[in-house]
Amino acid sequence: QVQLVESGGGLVQAGGSLRLSCSASGLTFRDYFMAWFRQAPGKEREFVAAVSWSGYNTRYADSVQGRFAVSRDNAKNTLDLQMNVLKAEDTAYYYCAAGTGTTTPSDYPYWGLGTQVTVTS
Repeated sequence: QVQLVESGGGLVQAGGSLRLSCSASGLTFRDYFMAWFRQAPGKEREFVAAVSWSGYNTRYADSVQGRFAVSRDNAKNTLDLQMNVLKAEDTAYYYCAAGTGTTTPSDYPYWGLGTQVTVTS
């Protein structure tokens, strides 16, 4: 059974930083692109960042480019998202996902339950 478990969310002031982590089990982690998505109340789930199997290639949403950094450790089956210079508009539920590396949620068959990030201004 595939499990993706996020951690590291919380409350932070604008301009601050948070680091999210995702621990994966039940799948061959290195076979999947890994990604972070987020969903704010009343909005659709949106792509945040993705990383290739090797960890060498990454892609980001324009809204987080230069502020967020995605990384993975295939030896530990973990995915991280370092979030810097956080803004109020980054407030959302953040999800870890395993899939194809696109920006489309339906291309990811496996999802975690998410972790809340709240940025206060």
